[in-house]
Amino acid sequence: MDSADTQYLYRETRLNLEPASASSIVNIRVPSLTSNGRGATRKLTNGDNNVSEDEVAFRLKSLAPASSVYHRKWHDAPRSFLWRLLEDGLVLSLRVVDTCRQEKVVDAPLVLNFRFTVPIQPSCVAFADPREHDALSMFVLDESNFLYSFTLRPDFFRKRSAIEAGPGDACKVYQPKVFGFKHPHRMVAASTDQVVISLHDGGLVRLDRNKTQDSTSNPWKETIYNSQGWAQGIRSYLPFKQNHTIRYRNIHMDTSAATSIQVTDLGLDDAAFLFTVCLDHRMRIWNLRTGQILFTGDILNADRNPQEIGKWQIEPTQANILQLVGDSTGNRMCATYSPIGAGEFKFWNVKARDSDTVYVEDAFPDTTLVPSSPSLSDVWTLADFVLSNLADGGIQLWTLWKNNMTYKVQELDLNRDSIAESWESEWASVHIDTTYPTAPTSGPSDPTDPTEKWLELILAPGRFTKATLETALSIYEKGLYSQKGANNSKGQKGLAESICSVLASTASLDRNSAGGMDYEQFRASSETQWRRFYRLLIELDKQRGEAIALVLDADSDMTWVVCADAISAIRECSSLERLFFNLARPDEGTEKVANLVATGVGFLDAISDSIQQVCTAALRPEIFEETPRTDYERIQYLFDTTALWRTVSEEDCAQVIESLGQNYIGVTMDLYESLSGLVAATDDSGSRKARQPLTDFGRKLIVKAVQETINLQWTVIFSQVLLLVHMEFDWEQEEDMLSKRLDVGVVFRQFLDSLRRLELLRWLSKTEITVPIGNKHERNGSFSGSPSASKRLGDETQTVTALEGNVGHLLGVSDHRNEPLAASITDIVTDLCASNSDIEVSPTLIQCSLIRRERADLALELTPYCAQTPFATYIQGRVFLALKDFAQAAFHFRKAAIGMSVKDVDVDRHSSGLLDDTEWNLLNKGPARYHCHIVALFEKAKAYSFVIEFAGLAIQYSHASPEAALVRSEMLSRQFNAATVFSRFDVAHASLLAMKDKAMQHSSLRKLVDKMCESYHTSELMSLPFPGLQDSIDEILAQRCKTAMDVLSGIPYHQILYSWRIKHNDYRGAATVLLDRIQKLQHAGEGDKLIGDDILDTAVTKQYLLLINALSCVDPKQAWIFSEELPPPNSRETTGFQGKRKVVTLPDLRKQYQDELDRIAAIQNNQFGFEADDAMDIM
Repeated sequence: MDSADTQYLYRETRLNLEPASASSIVNIRVPSLTSNGRGATRKLTNGDNNVSEDEVAFRLKSLAPASSVYHRKWHDAPRSFLWRLLEDGLVLSLRVVDTCRQEKVVDAPLVLNFRFTVPIQPSCVAFADPREHDALSMFVLDESNFLYSFTLRPDFFRKRSAIEAGPGDACKVYQPKVFGFKHPHRMVAASTDQVVISLHDGGLVRLDRNKTQDSTSNPWKETIYNSQGWAQGIRSYLPFKQNHTIRYRNIHMDTSAATSIQVTDLGLDDAAFLFTVCLDHRMRIWNLRTGQILFTGDILNADRNPQEIGKWQIEPTQANILQLVGDSTGNRMCATYSPIGAGEFKFWNVKARDSDTVYVEDAFPDTTLVPSSPSLSDVWTLADFVLSNLADGGIQLWTLWKNNMTYKVQELDLNRDSIAESWESEWASVHIDTTYPTAPTSGPSDPTDPTEKWLELILAPGRFTKATLETALSIYEKGLYSQKGANNSKGQKGLAESICSVLASTASLDRNSAGGMDYEQFRASSETQWRRFYRLLIELDKQRGEAIALVLDADSDMTWVVCADAISAIRECSSLERLFFNLARPDEGTEKVANLVATGVGFLDAISDSIQQVCTAALRPEIFEETPRTDYERIQYLFDTTALWRTVSEEDCAQVIESLGQNYIGVTMDLYESLSGLVAATDDSGSRKARQPLTDFGRKLIVKAVQETINLQWTVIFSQVLLLVHMEFDWEQEEDMLSKRLDVGVVFRQFLDSLRRLELLRWLSKTEITVPIGNKHERNGSFSGSPSASKRLGDETQTVTALEGNVGHLLGVSDHRNEPLAASITDIVTDLCASNSDIEVSPTLIQCSLIRRERADLALELTPYCAQTPFATYIQGRVFLALKDFAQAAFHFRKAAIGMSVKDVDVDRHSSGLLDDTEWNLLNKGPARYHCHIVALFEKAKAYSFVIEFAGLAIQYSHASPEAALVRSEMLSRQFNAATVFSRFDVAHASLLAMKDKAMQHSSLRKLVDKMCESYHTSELMSLPFPGLQDSIDEILAQRCKTAMDVLSGIPYHQILYSWRIKHNDYRGAATVLLDRIQKLQHAGEGDKLIGDDILDTAVTKQYLLLINALSCVDPKQAWIFSEELPPPNSRETTGFQGKRKVVTLPDLRKQYQDELDRIAAIQNNQFGFEADDAMDIM
C-alpha cells in the first residue's frame, strides 16, 4: 500500500543524543580477564575531549550499529534505558530516556560509557529488572566469550560519586565453559538470575546464578539444551562443514539455531517458556526449566517441500521476527514474520494450562497477511515490528520499513473479527520530515550579514550535533588543502569562530573592472562556500538518522525509533497536523478547512522568497507594536507595503478563485472559526494537572516538538494573513468586498495573536543559555576497584534552550497510565503554542531570569514581546541597567514610577528570583519608597549621577510619607555619597547642610573635606558656606596637618588649613600652621635647597616670610603662638610622642628668620665648622 493511500495519524519527533554538558558523560573502565583485547591499541579520550577528526572516526564514535531501549517492569525511577554500541563494539553507552518522572524523584542525566578491552557481540546485550530491589541488571558477552554481569543502582545515573562508592560486586566476569566448543548467537535475560543464550548448533545454554557457598569460584550454573538428538549434537562438534548450514561471522550455523528469542511465563506460576524462531523457518517453544521442546512448526504454518529447504532459510541477522502480546493467564497472541519473499505475518493463539503443555493454533488460517510496501516506486524492506494490545481487544501493529538510510513507520489497528478488512484498509502512516531547512538567500540590500544567517541555520539547537559540525569542518579543511597546523587552532577557538575562520579564508575581496571593490562577487563566493559546507553537513547528518530498532513502551503507549545517533518519538498528530499532512485525503467534515489551508499554502508558495521577507518585515510591527490605526487601515498598510498585486500572477489569482469560489463566496466566519480551533488549546487544557514533571530528556522532546509545531503553524497562519489581505482588495465592485460579508478585523487580530505567541516561542526555542548543573560530579568512574584520581569542577554548566530553562518546569503529564504518552506530548505542545493557552509564558519574567543569569543582552531581545505594564516597564529599566545603559534605564524607571508607586495594589510577587523581599517591600508602597529602591539600584551599579537625581526625587516625595524622617536621612546620605564620588560638591554641600543627624553630618563633613582636598577642589571648599561647621572643618584640617609628617608630597593640608584660617581671619591659627610646616621642612632637610635665583630663597625662608606677615596682622600684644616639639627624625613612635610646648613671639620668629638667612649665607660661602660644636666664622 503506497503511503499516499494512507492517512498520516502520527508524527515523528527526532532528538539528538548529544548531552547538554560534556560533564554528563561518565567513562567507566570495565575490568578484563584477557590480555589480548584490541582496546590497548586504541586511544580512548575523555567525554569532553571527544573530537571526531574525519568521517571514519565520526562513524566509530557517534554512530551505533546496534542499539535499543529497555523498559523495566517492576520499577520506574528510572524506567527506560537506551543502550548503544560505539567505537567498533568497545564502548557500551547507557542512559536514561524517561520522558517524565515522579514529582519527588531526582532526574538521572548521566550517560554511562562502559569501555571494554574486547569488542562486544552486538546480539549479546541483555537486561533484567530484579523484582526484589531497585536496580538494573545488565549482561554483556564479548567476543572472547566472557560474560559481564552488572548491577546498576539508580544513583549511578544521577551522581558520579555513587559509581566510585558503589559495591565491589557491581561488575562480575565469568567465562562459560560451554563456549570452549560452542559459539553464542543470541542472548536474552529471563530474569536477573537467569540468562539464556542460543548456540550456533541449534542448542541453548541456560545460565543460572549460583547462590550457594561456592558462588565465588562458580558464579553461574550451566545447563545445555539441544534441539537435535544426541547424534546430531555430537556431529555439531566436528570441524568440517555440515549439510544445511549457514555461514555467519566465520561460523557455520545450523539451520535449527534460534535467531529470535522471547521468554515468558504466560501468566502461570512456576512456569517458564522460551519462544524461538530458528534459521530453518520454524518456531520452537521450549520448557525453559526442563529443556523439553513443546511445539515445533513453520512460522507461516506452510507445507514445505523437503527439496526446497534452502528457499526457507532465514538470515542470521534477523533478530526480531517474533512478538508476544497479551496479559491473560495462560493465553497469548504470538506474531511471527517471515522475511522470505515479499514477507508475511502469521498470528498464533497460544494457550497453556501448565508448564509441560502448550497449544498453538493459527489465529487466522484463511487470511494471508502480506504487508504492503510504503511506496511502490522504491524497494522497501520490513526491518522491525512491534505489537501491543488495544483497549477494545484488538491488536496494534507497528512496522518499520527501510530503504538504505531512510525509513518509514506504519501502524495498523487489527480487528480480530474482521482481520482481512482491517488489514487492507486500516493502515496509518507516520509523517517523517526528512527535509532540511532551505539555505537563506541574501542580497545587496539585506540588512543582516549572510554569515549570521548561516550560523543561525547550522547552529540552531537540536539541528546538528557538535561532532557532526566538527567532522564536516575537518573534511572541509582537508578539501581546501589547508595547512597541517590549521586544525590546531580550533583548540583555542569556539566552534562558530572556527567555521567562520575556515570559510572566510576561501573568499577574497577583489576589484571589479571599474576599479571599485567587487562586493557582489565577494558575496557570491562566500555564499557558494557556505552552501558547500551546508551540503556536507547534511550528508553527514543523514548517516545519523539510519533506523536501528523499533521499540514500543506498552505501559505509556509510546513508540520509539532508535537510530544510529538519534532517537525518534512517534506522537499523535495534532488537529492541524492531521489536516495539513492529509490535505489530499481530509477527514470527513474538514474538507472546507483543508481547502482553505491548501489554498493559503499554495498562494504563499507562489510568492518569491524576497517578497516573503518583505511581507514578514511589514507584518512584524503589526504583531508587536501598538497602533492607533483601525483594522482596515492595518490591512491596507500591509497591502500597500508588500505590493502583493505586483508579485502574484493572474494564474495564481485564478487558482485562488477556483478554490474558494467567485468573490470568495466559500470563505465564511464559520470557516475561520474552524481554522482557529485547529490552533487553539485543547478542551481540557485548563483542568489538566501536571502530576508528573518532565525530565531533562522530556523537556528536550517537548522543545523539538514545539519547534516543529511553530514552523507548521507559522506557515499556515502567515499564508492565511497574506491570503486575507489579497482577498480583501481583490474586487471589482465595492459590494463584493470580503469585509462586507464577514468581520475581517476580528480574523486579522486572531491571526496576529497567534503569530505573536509563535514568535515568542520561536525565540525561546532557538535561543540557548547556560545554566548550572545541580550536582558536581567527578570526571571518571571505575568498576575495577581502583578509581582514577578525580578532580571536582567548580561550577559545571549545561547548555539548554531558553524554553527549557524558563518554561520547562511548568510542563508535565497528568498520568501516562491513564492517557497515552503519544497523545499527552501532542496536547502539551498544542496548549503551549496556542494563543489562548493556560500555560503562562511571561516575557517579563523570562527577562528577570536572564538578568539573574547575567544575560541581559538576551533579555533585551525580548523587549518587543513584553507588555506595557508598569512592572514590565520597570523590568525594562533593569535590563538597561544590567547593560550599563543608565540613561535608558532611568527613562524606563521614570516611566514606571507612577504605576509602581501605587499603594494597596494586589502584587503578584513573581520575578524569577530577581527581586528579594526587601526590594518587593519598596514597590507599590508610595513614590518615596519606589525612588529609594531605584537609588539603591543605581548606587549598586555605580551610576552616581542618577543616584543624585533619584535621591532628590525620593526626598521630594518623602514629605507625604509617614516615614519622612527616615527616608530623608537615608536619601541625603546616599545623595551626599554619590555627589562626593562624582565630584558634585555643590550637591554634596547642600545634602550635608540638610542633614539633621549631627553624627552623620560630622562624618559626612569629614568625608567631604577629605575628598575636596584629595581632588584639589580647595578653592570651592573656601567659597562654600558652612554655617556652624567652620570649627569642625578647622579641626579636621588641623588633625590632618598634625598627622602629615611629609610636607613635600601628598595633599598640602598645611597650605589648605593656612588658607582656610586666613579666609576666616584667624591669623594666629594660620601662623601656627606655618610654623609646624617650617619645623617639618627643617626635619626633612629642605632648608638648604634653593627654589629660586636668590641664594637665600628656600622653602623654609619663604614659609618664615608668610609666618611673619600673618602674625604681623595681629595686635602686637597677641603676636605670639605656641611651638610644639616634633619627634626626633627616623623615630617610629610618632603617635605616642609628647613634645614640649613653648611660646614663640613675633620677635623670636624674626630672629629665627635672620638666623636661617645667616646660616644659608655661611653655607654658600663655605663657612661652616668641622665638628658639631665648632662655631662658624661669619665674615
